[in-house]
Amino acid sequence: MGHDKLRKFAENETFSCLLQPSAQELLADGYFNLRDHAVKGHWAERFGNDNPIVLELGCGKGEYTIALAERDPGRNYIGVDIKGARLWKGAKYATGHALSNVAFLRTRVEFISAFFAPGEVSEVWLTFSDPQYRSENSRLCSPLFLERYRGFLRPGGIVHLKTDSRFLHEYARAVCAANGLQVLACTQDLYGEPAGSSPLKTSGCAGPLPSDDGPLPLTEPRVARFSAGTAGPDSISPVVREVQTFYEQLFLQQGYPITYLSFVIDREGAYVSPRDPEEFDTKKWREAEGPRLLFGHDSAETRRQKLRAGEKA
Repeated sequence: MGHDKLRKFAENETFSCLLQPSAQELLADGYFNLRDHAVKGHWAERFGNDNPIVLELGCGKGEYTIALAERDPGRNYIGVDIKGARLWKGAKYATGHALSNVAFLRTRVEFISAFFAPGEVSEVWLTFSDPQYRSENSRLCSPLFLERYRGFLRPGGIVHLKTDSRFLHEYARAVCAANGLQVLACTQDLYGEPAGSSPLKTSGCAGPLPSDDGPLPLTEPRVARFSAGTAGPDSISPVVREVQTFYEQLFLQQGYPITYLSFVIDREGAYVSPRDPEEFDTKKWREAEGPRLLFGHDSAETRRQKLRAGEKA
């Protein structure tokens, strides 16, 4: 392990906004019988208020969590990721700027139900999650995960999915249709479709993050919180366009449209998967994915597509 990672891990221990629970303790009774963490049901005490809580799952360096929190001081934002070296960035910024409505949780998303009590969370953000082409249960908008979210979301709680993956977007739409979930907003091209009277602006946090020792450049003014509406580009809050992640900028530069979907997961009974191919054509949408580059190199899916193309040739 590099010295820089060791430095970040050591500094992480000093951040009061960063919670790093022991996986061994959570799994003491087995994977399917997780032990609840002491913070479950007590986030209001940790924040010192009972403001609504919004989660970002798979938050990476936390730039999206930070940007949302700075714009919306009346809500508490929690970024969740397993990578401590990534979380260091957001936790350091939140600490240095005394952001009292920001927290970070270092854990696997599969363990999320061990940390939040029923009705404790208002919204969940899924920003550029791995599409998990081969494993439906690993997709963060799968019935398995929606069941976990339902366990802690308030009635009317919202899930936001922002992604460059048309595969993941169409899968989530199919899940909503198969389960009769209310879709609040939906677009296949967030920046290419009309946005009503909302100006298209880019947050100061857009683009590559600065060097690890520099601050997160979040300078845009705060704006109103998200509003629910009917499905369509005009129903999307300006914040969805104004705040962009690092990967969002990367894929926009490559010419890939960004999709957005928000929906309510209130439903009684078990969630079901969309039928393939009647309700969701896995093969079709997987083949629709383009050859993305990550840091100048082919993504894993792009390499797999090239290998398949070579085998057919």
